[in-house]
Amino acid sequence: MTLPIAPAANSSPEGPPNAVNLQELIRGVSWLAALEINDVEMLLRHSHVQTLKAHEWIFHQNGQADWLYIVLSGAVRLVHGVGEKRLATIRCVEHGGTLGELSMASRTGFYLYSAEALRNTRVLAIPAEQCRQQLDAYPACRTEFMSRMALELSERLEDLVLVTQSDAMARLVSYLLRQLPPGRHQRPKTLPLTIPRYWLAAQLSMTPETLSRLLAKLRDRGIMQVDRRHLAILDEERLRQCLIEGDT
Repeated sequence: MTLPIAPAANSSPEGPPNAVNLQELIRGVSWLAALEINDVEMLLRHSHVQTLKAHEWIFHQNGQADWLYIVLSGAVRLVHGVGEKRLATIRCVEHGGTLGELSMASRTGFYLYSAEALRNTRVLAIPAEQCRQQLDAYPACRTEFMSRMALELSERLEDLVLVTQSDAMARLVSYLLRQLPPGRHQRPKTLPLTIPRYWLAAQLSMTPETLSRLLAKLRDRGIMQVDRRHLAILDEERLRQCLIEGDT
């Protein structure tokens, strides 16, 4: 099943609820940040806000990529089909994150993964063809887009290395280190837990029980504090040491 070209039935019937906020949302996408205001407004005239319920699919892998999306609220899980039935979680995307842009770098113009709303979610749907035209018209946007695609490729390669690590603790620690905010001024460094832990466990190719056990072990060692919504890294060096030690 693919997303219809026309706005879905559960899209906002009256258009964008707040044009200024939606303009800022588009400008917040690095490869659209250089657009002049009239071109941002043009994109919005051709766009629509879509509301999704938890576990509703936004688009499916190999579907025709007619729309790109920016998350307004909620959270979206990106998954890639492996074999006939297995879905491998790539990552989760929240406010300001984009969905489907990799399709513009694909010869086929198909979505390279599927996107599922984790909870009640709103997205801004933008025609892919309009985005292509803006990339052609703005060299700075095109350069930033290619830079973003290179970063995306690098991150996906890191994900591949991550999930193929045999040791579950090494997978978790590698993930945590990648999520740490830059700089050393913040003590402790705090990571928000904005998605269900079972989705994070799926992303790390482990069971929720294994994830809980490993987090408890790091907490008991005094390396981090764990609560329902945050992880606070108390000792980054000892966390890095866990990459070598593994689940011992």
